[in-house]
Amino acid sequence: MYGKSSTRARLLLLGIQLAALWPTAAVEIYTSRVLEAVNGTDVRLKCTFSSFAPVGDALTVTWNFRPQDGGAEQFVFYYHVDPFRPMSGRFKDRVVWDGNPERYDASILLWKLQFDDNGTYTCQVKNPPDVDGLVGEIRLSVVHTVRFSEIHFLALAIGSACAVMVTIVIVVVLFQHFRKKRWAERAHKVVEIKSAPRYIVVHSSLWVLLVVACGTLPQRGLMSSAMSAPRIRTNETLGRLQRSART
Repeated sequence: MYGKSSTRARLLLLGIQLAALWPTAAVEIYTSRVLEAVNGTDVRLKCTFSSFAPVGDALTVTWNFRPQDGGAEQFVFYYHVDPFRPMSGRFKDRVVWDGNPERYDASILLWKLQFDDNGTYTCQVKNPPDVDGLVGEIRLSVVHTVRFSEIHFLALAIGSACAVMVTIVIVVVLFQHFRKKRWAERAHKVVEIKSAPRYIVVHSSLWVLLVVACGTLPQRGLMSSAMSAPRIRTNETLGRLQRSART
């Protein structure tokens, strides 16, 4: 008897502990909370969840809507193994299932937004035995055009800075390229000048040196032609000087 009573007491204590811990394993819902979309477009109402229990056929998803200007809560969508669309009301033929329970996704698509779609959309997920937890909410605002948020401005600033940096890099690379090309052209011209035929200028002092070296006076015609055309090719000048020295 005593052993059975002890076992029952332990089981009762374990049940109490599990009951105390069970609320912490409730379904948790995650939504964007605030959403802005343009009139006439389609929007995805994203709703994901986490559950302690494995997802099975007992999973249910319920979407409801509370108008911004007040009024009764309206049915939007229901999912249990298969999706169930509304048969009447403002959301008839405008809502489709876009979730995947295996990926803990309970999202829906809302087509052809209207201004009277402004309001709060609630997403409730139950996955027995996880049936507790808060309801996810999305406050939808339908506008003419999407306004820039701080994130958009930050993204624009970062994009502009990146564009400026890329432009600077391109300019520097092009400058270095053309600079190297210009230096290469100059070096090529210098090589051409150095490899070109050389000319010498024959002056009267050079003739005096030649007379002293050769011991004779060059022909008068050669001297006059040299004086009248002082720029003579090196090879031609040496040949003439040698012939003059022989005579």
